[in-house]
Amino acid sequence: MSAVTAAAAAPMPAAPDAVPLRRMLAFMAMVFGMFMAILDIQIVSASLSEIQAGLAASGDEISWVQTSYLIAEVIMIPLSGFLARMLSTRVLFSVAAAGFTISSALCATATNIDQMILYRAIQGFIGGGMIPSVFAAAFTIFPPSKRAMVSPMIGLVATLAPTIGPTVGGYLSHALSWHWLFLVNVPPGILVTIAVWNLVDFDKPNLKLFDSFDWFGLLGLAAFLGALEYVLEEGPLNDWFEDEAVLICAVVSAVGGFLFFWRAFTAKEPIVDLTAFANRNFAFGSLFSFVMGIGLYGLTYLYPVYLGQIRGYDSLMIGETMFVSGLAMFVTAPIAGKLTTKLDPRVMMSIGFTSFALGTWLMSSLTHDWDFQELLVPQILRGFGLMMAMVPINNVALGTLSPQKMKGASGLYNLTRNLGGAVGLALINTILTDRKALHFERLAEHVRWGSQIAEERMADMASSMTANGLNGDMTAISQMAGLLRREAAVMSFGDVFLVLTVLFLALVGMSALIAKPNSGVKADAH
Repeated sequence: MSAVTAAAAAPMPAAPDAVPLRRMLAFMAMVFGMFMAILDIQIVSASLSEIQAGLAASGDEISWVQTSYLIAEVIMIPLSGFLARMLSTRVLFSVAAAGFTISSALCATATNIDQMILYRAIQGFIGGGMIPSVFAAAFTIFPPSKRAMVSPMIGLVATLAPTIGPTVGGYLSHALSWHWLFLVNVPPGILVTIAVWNLVDFDKPNLKLFDSFDWFGLLGLAAFLGALEYVLEEGPLNDWFEDEAVLICAVVSAVGGFLFFWRAFTAKEPIVDLTAFANRNFAFGSLFSFVMGIGLYGLTYLYPVYLGQIRGYDSLMIGETMFVSGLAMFVTAPIAGKLTTKLDPRVMMSIGFTSFALGTWLMSSLTHDWDFQELLVPQILRGFGLMMAMVPINNVALGTLSPQKMKGASGLYNLTRNLGGAVGLALINTILTDRKALHFERLAEHVRWGSQIAEERMADMASSMTANGLNGDMTAISQMAGLLRREAAVMSFGDVFLVLTVLFLALVGMSALIAKPNSGVKADAH
């Protein structure tokens, strides 16, 4: 055989940056698992009334269907880095996927609100183990040359899943029943568990770490984050520290935080490795992720509240209206991926932050009759902005860390986004409550007796009601008060959007403080 023939017959060597098909399939299964875990944060948001009716729960109790999930999830997310090093990514993710699937099925079988809250807490805690593992795997097994493909994928899942949660939930509860908000996880959850167990081989377990497991650090972490999440969720609804439970949880969070940080800096094997924050880009990336969480979860909350309370939409109509942002993200993801190889990430972030700020600025002139058409452009700007900013933020925060730091850092990074969402919701609810009261007082000053326009309007309303056999004067006063409350609520929504505009415009200036990561260099040892 000639040398030419032999050379032709020999197999072509793999490209130096090629990723084996097995690992690609394993990573895709992990991404889908993360999608389910993040989706379930918001999948119930548009369907809480249906769950409340099905479980005969009170208005105060039903909010815990979301709160219990969030509290449990924020505890697991930073803990997952240590567990991944101790158990391996394969074992942690498989157990998390299986547990998430089982707890989802349990949620569907709940017959009272107490069972639902317990099952949702289990679901959130176990599901939280899947989210950071995907980020760590993306920046560990894929070379820098492949990140233009991988970063948009995980960025899309992290932003799209909570955004379309109300849409998916609205369709399922309207077409089937609220039980399917949870049953929908079971078939894919089984497939993800099997796929990850058989395909993932990224790392090996280090069971010796269990001997130095920091139980006091875990106790501090759980008390710090769990109580903090409760304070942020319930504080705006109960006048903050005027409520005894909120005050007690604030003290518990402070004590837990002291214990956690003390152990983080003194334990031989801390439950959470905070040294990643010594990396300048990771620190700024985490800060940006925190603010992105405010925008991401804040608007996913605001839109359904406006559409439900002001426009009177049901869960299906809310889902259909909010689908626009998800579609914009999906279309933008490949564009953002291509731009990561051509544009400075600081420029991409600035474009994303500016787009988001423009969308919220347009929403600051909101009125009570805004419908799908008026909400279209702001939602497109929101979806485009989130994807344009999230992809470079992921690269900046995690792209220069060493593999040894990646597992712990990915947990911290994802925690900042969720904490941003919790802080954002507390801030938004506080602004809505305070500004609504202020606007109501100001509007009421213009409709007091003595105002010719107000008296004429009241007379017209009273005569209309009297003609229908009702007490005209009392009904007119009640209707006018309702109109004032509606307009005050709408004006408070506009105030929140204005605050978000200022916040994201500030990020545009802060983008310049980031050091441009060089994808061609070795990972930073920090």
